[in-house]
Amino acid sequence: MSFRDDYLRDLFSIHDSNADTLALRLFRYQAVHCPPYREYLTLLGREASQVNSVTEIPFLPIEFFKTHDVRTDPQEWEPRELFLSSGTTLQQRSRHCVREPELYRQNAARIFEQYYGPLTGWTFLALLPSYLEQGNSSLVAMVGYFAQQSGQAQSAFFLHDHAALLQALAEAKRDSGRRIMLIGVSYALLDLVTVYGDAPELQGLTVLETGGMKGRRREMIREELHDELKQAFGPAGIHSEYGMTELLSQAYSLGDGRFHSPPQLRVLLRDPSDPFAVSATRPDGAINVIDLANVDSCAFIETKDLARQHPDGSFEVLGRMDNSDIRGCNQMAG
Repeated sequence: MSFRDDYLRDLFSIHDSNADTLALRLFRYQAVHCPPYREYLTLLGREASQVNSVTEIPFLPIEFFKTHDVRTDPQEWEPRELFLSSGTTLQQRSRHCVREPELYRQNAARIFEQYYGPLTGWTFLALLPSYLEQGNSSLVAMVGYFAQQSGQAQSAFFLHDHAALLQALAEAKRDSGRRIMLIGVSYALLDLVTVYGDAPELQGLTVLETGGMKGRRREMIREELHDELKQAFGPAGIHSEYGMTELLSQAYSLGDGRFHSPPQLRVLLRDPSDPFAVSATRPDGAINVIDLANVDSCAFIETKDLARQHPDGSFEVLGRMDNSDIRGCNQMAG
């Protein structure tokens, strides 16, 4: 059995108590078999044998996904799917080559169901115009898979047709056995409530915003955004997703502004001025993320997001580091 087959068998039964062991096992493999990561570690003068805890792992700067083909065992496979980050025409977009699209979709579904219950209990409707227009979006792929697996009657995506979305919401509400989740990029949700804020169809939903103004509206802190959305959708908390093109796993905020991570996704904070000062107990700093589902890419990524971490392991995203691109899912101005 190959390393990958053996590793994925264990990934599907992961829990908090064995996540660190699995992370170190994957690190030692990717340190050798992921060429850009191997090159980075060589330049740092770090040997995999010197790393004995997850806080000692050097994390690959996320910019590598713009300039390198970040693949593990690249000689063994060709991408079956390509995910590209969102961005303007002047920005270089990150590339995530996907060996097994089913792994991404099934892992995302497993995480969603951990927090929200079976997909078959939901109807998924989405306002993700910028992602649909640019194409190759991992978020669109995930939502499309959720809608397919739910068996819902309604189409999931509504580009700019708010009237059709309201009609779909009304139809979905007649199915009392299902809850409704409206997933939207921030500016598109604000556009909707600006015109239809008093529509009864917008009441009683679970609203999940994925961040991002994409230059369409002024950037705002999350609390301000959620307060504005709640004026239309009701007082229940606005949910959020933390994910990005370079990852295969997601964290969710269930309406309280704090993101909760599944066992396969772990956030560690570093000193923003020292990328190698990483701590499992640091209360605030820049995010390093371990995505154990990223077996075919690199599981250890240094992002440009700033966060505050709480004793229970949940975290708040505070914004972006200076001079970094406004990009991805749920990265808002701090």
